[in-house]
Amino acid sequence: MHRNDFVRQLSSPGGDRRPSRIMHIDIPLLLILIALCSIGLAVLYSASAESIFYVKRQATFMFIGLFAMIVIAQFQPRLWERWSIFIYLCGLLSLVAVLFFGVGAKGAQRWLDLGVTRFQPSELMKIAVPMTLASYLGKRHMPPRFKHVTIGVIATLIPVLLVARQPDLGTSLIIFSSGFFALFLAGLGKRYLLSTALLAMAAVPTLWFYVMYDYQKQRVLTLLSPEQDKLGAGWNIMQSTTAIGSGGLSGKGWTEGTQSQLNFLPESHTDFIIAVLAEEFGLIGVLGMLVLYLLLIGRCMIIALNAQSMFGRIMAGTISLTFFVYIFVNMGMVSGILPVVGAPLPFISYGGTAIVTLFLGFGILMAISTEPKRI
Repeated sequence: MHRNDFVRQLSSPGGDRRPSRIMHIDIPLLLILIALCSIGLAVLYSASAESIFYVKRQATFMFIGLFAMIVIAQFQPRLWERWSIFIYLCGLLSLVAVLFFGVGAKGAQRWLDLGVTRFQPSELMKIAVPMTLASYLGKRHMPPRFKHVTIGVIATLIPVLLVARQPDLGTSLIIFSSGFFALFLAGLGKRYLLSTALLAMAAVPTLWFYVMYDYQKQRVLTLLSPEQDKLGAGWNIMQSTTAIGSGGLSGKGWTEGTQSQLNFLPESHTDFIIAVLAEEFGLIGVLGMLVLYLLLIGRCMIIALNAQSMFGRIMAGTISLTFFVYIFVNMGMVSGILPVVGAPLPFISYGGTAIVTLFLGFGILMAISTEPKRI
């Protein structure tokens, strides 16, 4: 046998072997996720005025997500790399369907009614966009050339604009971040980063006058001076910061928070749930949750560094960085340093599609973590 043929056989997909284990699960990742879900259910019980309905419903979605994550982890990453474009196109079609057949709530049209439950297609794009870009860029020249960067930007902006149209500024920012991080991890050059920053600054007036809705503009203005409209636009930020500050070091105790229990705190079981955590468990409780988040992100970055393929590295790194943005945006808007954009706190806030989508992403991470080492 010729030497080149021997080398090709060693590096071929057929030469890989899955580790000799019954279930392909990343144990540290699983334990951290279970801990976060447990905290989420406890805080949700208090934030929902001790409603067992929300807790049962959230727990059901968590179990569905855990099951889906474990199933996804059993397949090798190359399968998701191969199916990424199909998942992306299905997500785009779902976003278009929302424009015509979507179900509205609180002034936003973001869901598709499936009869049994409602589905939010924008959540799927948080995975589909980085997966598709990781698949596309991982097979191209590194760092990506202008043509590849252009295709990646277009593939990101299409779902971003569709989601912003719903309107859902928070989710559109998360999707945009995931696309940017995928390009960045593929080795985006300095000139592209500088051009992106300049274009972003130049686009601000256009976004303000022609893209952003009036209520979104009001949220930005309220961030600068919430005291000007204490009973209106500034109510959310003022009540959330009051709840956070009143918790002190150790908090008032579980289900003893006045801001949430007396309904002063808006959306206490979704976007502003961390204010409930801060009021009832204090700084210690918030720091404990942050430690779990940091451990989770750290584990994800280790998986990205040890990935056996470029697809795995870009995908795992993008999920890790996007997850950080997810947390930062929620905590920033609740504490009053960012505008209110409607971004839930991962694994803590109430939400069916969002929680399942998060588990799907971590299922792919587990698949990358247990991928066989290549010779």
